[in-house]
Amino acid sequence: MYPIAQLVKISLPNYFSNLPIPDSFGGWFRLGFKDWLALLPPTAATAGVGYLAYKAFCPKARQSSSKINHSVQLSNPKVVDAIDVEDIVEKAAFCRCWKSKNWPYCDGSHADHNKETSDNVGPVIVKKSK
Repeated sequence: MYPIAQLVKISLPNYFSNLPIPDSFGGWFRLGFKDWLALLPPTAATAGVGYLAYKAFCPKARQSSSKINHSVQLSNPKVVDAIDVEDIVEKAAFCRCWKSKNWPYCDGSHADHNKETSDNVGPVIVKKSK
């Protein structure tokens, strides 16, 4: 327990008191290279803690990463398309990556999506039986 008390009561306060933090706004412009280098570790630690807190406590940040549809009928609560099999001449490829500009039909947009995300999604192909 003594090493933790030593760290909290003596080492960290001494470290922070020796940081070259200026008293005025203009003082930031007079800092040298070594001064900026000394400020880098606490700045990185603060940014890391802030980022982790943002990811943990901001539901929008967690929610947006799991959303796959970013362009098709966003005003609808659920996207549903019905296509009559009789309208298919021979075969049709339907998009499953939500990137197609010709929704609900596949236009090959999944190829770029797969390269960017290392995913393996492809179209659903429906063939008309003879």
